Amino acid sequence: MGKTIFVLLDACGYEIGTKYLGYLEHMADYGLAAKYKVRGELPSMSRPMYETLMTGVPSYVHGITCNEIVRRSNQTSIFNLCKEAGLVSGAAAYFWMSELYNRAPFDKHCDRIQFGIENDLIDYGIYYWEDTYPDSHLFMDGEAIRKTYHPDFMLYHPMSIDLAGHTFGADSREYAGKVADMGVLIADILPSWLEDGYQVVVTADHGMDENGIHCGITDLQRDVPLYILSPLVENGRFEDHYIGQRNIAPMLCRLLGLKVSAAMISPDEIHFK
Repeated sequence: MGKTIFVLLDACGYEIGTKYLGYLEHMADYGLAAKYKVRGELPSMSRPMYETLMTGVPSYVHGITCNEIVRRSNQTSIFNLCKEAGLVSGAAAYFWMSELYNRAPFDKHCDRIQFGIENDLIDYGIYYWEDTYPDSHLFMDGEAIRKTYHPDFMLYHPMSIDLAGHTFGADSREYAGKVADMGVLIADILPSWLEDGYQVVVTADHGMDENGIHCGITDLQRDVPLYILSPLVENGRFEDHYIGQRNIAPMLCRLLGLKVSAAMISPDEIHFK
């Protein structure tokens, strides 16, 4: 089993991520990371793609077909599999993650911090509900969980890229600036994760188009980057063709040493050693 950090950069498209996530690109250049180009599932919306990323199944199966569906997941997620295997999970994430895997609807008066609560799939979570919540604070929320409880699987889920994209569009200076800021945050924190023995996976749920919209089929809305830093995965650039987004959940299971669920595909598009 290998402890794994999963960074989900909400609305970070492939092209913009490639331009501005400089340290991750640096690691790929030096053969210290794997880089892939992912073709996102549809609909290219947040809550449906959270569920697809965490369960490995498409929207028509898991039933989270739009952001307006507020209920717990009825599928086997990575958090279920961690719980069954006795692994500890943590999350610093948007409140929709709590609604999918812990409790719904979210009550900001009592659900912001959820530590060791019976029947919760995520063992230790700190959740935010305002899209303006600073990414720097989000990462430090996650670090507080990681350094105190040492989870086997840890989710970091910042939102400012998505907010800038909706407000200004994908061709804006503001959207680019938030991705660049994220590149700095990752460059600051990633070395300590690796030093502490974590494998690291960085990707996005969807992209963003010029109109500040995501829900449809265009490349800007669907294409996202995937970076993997793990001794189990062959390093290098594998961007000459698309891989499917449904590879993410079973790939995370393999990194964690978990048996995939019956509904997950085999992550054959990822080059394992």
